[in-house]
Amino acid sequence: MGSCPRNSILFNGSHCACQVGYFLNITANSCIVYDGSSAIKTDSGIDYYAMSFPETFFAFNSIKKFTQSQAVFLEATLVMLLAWLIFCFCLRFTKLGDGRNVWFKIRWWISRLDVCFATRHWLDDQKLVMKRKTELGGTFSIAGWILFTGLFAALLYQVIANRTIEVHNVKATNAPDLASFRNDMEYNMTTVSSMSCSNLRPPTTILVGSSGFIDAKVAPLSNFLNFSCRNTSLGPTITLKCSNCQIMQDYMSISWQFVDLPNSPASAVGFQFNVTAKDHTRKGHVSFVSGTLKNGSNFDNRPVTFRGVDTNILIFNLFPRVYRSVNNLRLIQPLFHEFVPGSVLRDTSQLQASLENANDGQINTTLYINYLSSYIIEIENRNIVGAVGFLADLGGLFCISMGIFLYLLVQFEFRIKKLRYEDSILQKIRNRKKAQEHWDKVRKYVMYTWGCNKLDVDNQSKMEPGCGSFMVPSIHGNGSFRGGGSTRKRRKQSNTDISFSKQVSIPIEKNTALEQAHTQEVKSCSQGSISGPEGTFCSRNKPPPKLDVPQHAKDKRRHFIGSNDAVSFQDQAVSLSDEILPPPPPLELKSGPELELSDIQKNFQRLYDYNVMLREKFVATQSLLHALSSSSPRTEGQT
Repeated sequence: MGSCPRNSILFNGSHCACQVGYFLNITANSCIVYDGSSAIKTDSGIDYYAMSFPETFFAFNSIKKFTQSQAVFLEATLVMLLAWLIFCFCLRFTKLGDGRNVWFKIRWWISRLDVCFATRHWLDDQKLVMKRKTELGGTFSIAGWILFTGLFAALLYQVIANRTIEVHNVKATNAPDLASFRNDMEYNMTTVSSMSCSNLRPPTTILVGSSGFIDAKVAPLSNFLNFSCRNTSLGPTITLKCSNCQIMQDYMSISWQFVDLPNSPASAVGFQFNVTAKDHTRKGHVSFVSGTLKNGSNFDNRPVTFRGVDTNILIFNLFPRVYRSVNNLRLIQPLFHEFVPGSVLRDTSQLQASLENANDGQINTTLYINYLSSYIIEIENRNIVGAVGFLADLGGLFCISMGIFLYLLVQFEFRIKKLRYEDSILQKIRNRKKAQEHWDKVRKYVMYTWGCNKLDVDNQSKMEPGCGSFMVPSIHGNGSFRGGGSTRKRRKQSNTDISFSKQVSIPIEKNTALEQAHTQEVKSCSQGSISGPEGTFCSRNKPPPKLDVPQHAKDKRRHFIGSNDAVSFQDQAVSLSDEILPPPPPLELKSGPELELSDIQKNFQRLYDYNVMLREKFVATQSLLHALSSSSPRTEGQT
């Protein structure tokens, strides 16, 4: 017993055999129980799909494990939809800033994705339809497309899985119909055991017809089938092949036998079978049936051992089929009908007694084939999904997907007024950022083209490299302008033709001496005049040539000071005879950190107008003094 494998018994004093339900594993030198599945698998082998791919290109079986039903597509769609809506909801709590942060860019691009509801947002009554893209519309547009894509995938799965129905028609046969069935058939029968092909006693004959009837006859096996045996890890496998065989009889049976050999008793724990049939000319389609048999009882699944004189019968039925949808393919469909067990041992004592009995040293197996030649089954596949129906389903899914989120969009905008025109917020921030970028480009272009002295610096300017310290001039209460720690020069005035003289009524008589004095002053001004932005005028040491202002100069002057500030200043101006000068104009600055360039220009304009008024008064007074000084000696001489 010490030399016997594990899970084995001893018989005849020195021989070893595996226990009931066990067979010898030569590699492990141990008796193991056979746990093969008893399921019977049958397949027609006909592929009705319009397109097929090689298995190496696309693994359909691996995908099929994850897509067993439409629920997988619907669950994935729901997860993606919820993830998108939660992401967009959390994104709305971020700050937009000045339009330069990443959150603004993401929210802006989400609003650009508003491709479904851009013209269906909230609008006041009696207004033209506007195309607006909002962040809420972009969120619901993408959500609608996610839902539509998921439903579309589920629809495709349904179309592929259930697009056709198989219609079977039973037709009575005749001899010409049966003669047209020529298939290549193969029977593989494996006896699960510790035996080998050495235990086999191969068959030599085949019984054609029903046993005991007048049509039964025995014929050589080689006239119908090719017999072979090969050893496998589960035991000897019997192979019966028939190439381009034409079955004309309804019943056939083949029997073979395994016998005892020294140290190799004839015993088995089950049977495996695989029967295939394929068309002789078109071998791409295969019909088969396969399965495992472990026990002859349908009510008890305990392990057993097959051994004894009674025959184990495996019964198969063969159905002739015509596939009308596959160019009238004629294929025989094998089906497993029944297993009739022979001698079965269920406990150790029965097995030990059978092993010691020489008459029980055999396993008889019979393959019984029933050819159902009375009828032919005609199979035709009909497509239940047409092009029109598919497009109708597709359009319905799209309308449902977009209609759900359109209703949500209308409800949100109807109940939350802030959402009705939320696109204007993002547009204003983006336009302000674009304007600032364009203004910076213009400033840089002016700076590098004409120099820093031509550059206007507003209250949001930054220090440019190579231009020193450019800062916004601050206006103090005393009216002086300071910036960057140094006094900034006055801006150059625009080239306008403005006369700094004003018509003044001098309360003295005109005489020859006064005219001569004026003539001398005109000559001196002509010799020492300079050109400035205000026009041609005398130097600071020379008075103007005359006191009257020409009409065209007055018109230009009125045009130049036509603004509201200049008009208000003119209303405050006094005549030359007034003894009290008007106070300087007040500086108007907006409160807050921001300082507008227009305010600075207005203040400069007021100061300029005030200086022009003072100069006119000064010129008039200076002319009067010159006139008085020139007439004083002559008056005294006359006196």
